[in-house]
Amino acid sequence: MAILKKLQEFLEASGVEYRHAQHPTAYTAREVAMAEHIPAHEVAKTVVFLSENGYGMAVLCGDCVVDLEQLRKDLGLTRLRLATETELGELFPDCELGAMPPMGNLFGLPVYVDAQLASEPMIAFNAGTHRDVIYMRFADFERLVKPQILPFARRVTAAG
Repeated sequence: MAILKKLQEFLEASGVEYRHAQHPTAYTAREVAMAEHIPAHEVAKTVVFLSENGYGMAVLCGDCVVDLEQLRKDLGLTRLRLATETELGELFPDCELGAMPPMGNLFGLPVYVDAQLASEPMIAFNAGTHRDVIYMRFADFERLVKPQILPFARRVTAAG
């Protein structure tokens, strides 16, 4: 997909050390973690939402879920809902559905990172496909993306 090349060019132009890896098709953050042999809390999953202020990205650990009500309150919003599959397809035409990287700056979207993910030294995330992953230091991600860090996610058990 074209977004992988764009992402790599952006990281290289920014002087960021990163690693690109490929694995068998994995659709969820937990599946990515298993395929990459890393803990799920190191996988940054991207959840896109729509509010009265437009679209945004909530980025959290792969073993967590977004508390939409908490995020809505934290952002001082009246309404907030998850983006639909149709909306995701329109917002990220160069990405496989649900495999967009958490680099909102590449898509003109604000990014909100859960505080638990912000404590991870290294993160891994989908790079436009369900097979490509980028690894990079969270500090570099934060410097490039300039996300707002908030406590909006809950860790869930493997059964949850």
